[in-house]
Amino acid sequence: MLSQIKAIAFDADDTLWVNEPFFRKAEKEFCELMKDYIDEERCNQFLFEIEMQNLPLYGYGIKPFTLSLIEAAIRFSGGKISIDGINTLIERGKEMLDQPIEILDGIPETLQKLNGDYRLVMATKGDLLDQERKLIKSGLEPYFHHIEIVSDKTEVQYSKLVKHLDVKPEEFLMVGNSVKSDILPVLNIGAHAFHIPFHTTWAHEVVKEPVDHPNYRRLNSASEMLLQLGIV
Repeated sequence: MLSQIKAIAFDADDTLWVNEPFFRKAEKEFCELMKDYIDEERCNQFLFEIEMQNLPLYGYGIKPFTLSLIEAAIRFSGGKISIDGINTLIERGKEMLDQPIEILDGIPETLQKLNGDYRLVMATKGDLLDQERKLIKSGLEPYFHHIEIVSDKTEVQYSKLVKHLDVKPEEFLMVGNSVKSDILPVLNIGAHAFHIPFHTTWAHEVVKEPVDHPNYRRLNSASEMLLQLGIV
C-alpha cells in the first residue's frame, strides 16, 4: 500500500531533467560527419553496437559515449578520420557535459511538497562527476536526503539502497522513466514503482512488454504523484 511509503527515490536523467535528446542530437551530427563513409541507418546501428560492446568497460554517461564516437569514427573511416574530425568529437562531448540543465515540468513543486513527509533520494546511474555536477546546477540538491550514483541499476543495488535507508521494500518507492532500470528491478524486490515515460528513450532501455504488477503505476507527470500519494 502506498500509505506505507517512507522513502521515495527519483531517477535523474529524463526524470528530473532533460538528457536523452542531447545524445540523439549528437548521434545525428556524428552520422552526418561520417556520411562519406557510411549511410545514416548503418551508422546508427553500428554505433549502438559499439556502445553496447563498450558498456561493460566504460559504463554509462557522456564520457563513455564520446569514447565510443571516436572508436566508431576510426572504424567507419578505416582509420582515415582526420585529427580535426577527432577533435570535433571531443569538443562535442565537452559541449554535452556543459549543457544547461532543463528541469522537467512539475519537478520542483513536487519535490517541495514531498519534502518533509518522505525521505527523498536521487538514485541514478552513470558518471559520478557528471551526475553530481548536474544535480548541483539544477538547484534540486537541497531536497534530497541521500544521493546514490551507481554503475548500473539492478535488484542487488536496489536491495542495498533499501537496506541503507533502513526501510522495508514495501516502504520504498522508485520514480523513473526507464521500465528496464527504474521499474522492473524495483518491483522484483517487493517495492513500489511509478513510471513517468519520457518522449525519447535510448534503445538499450526499451522494454516492450507491458508491466502488470499491483505495486506499479504509470503516470503522465511528476505532479500526478501527489494525487497517488494523497497529497493536496
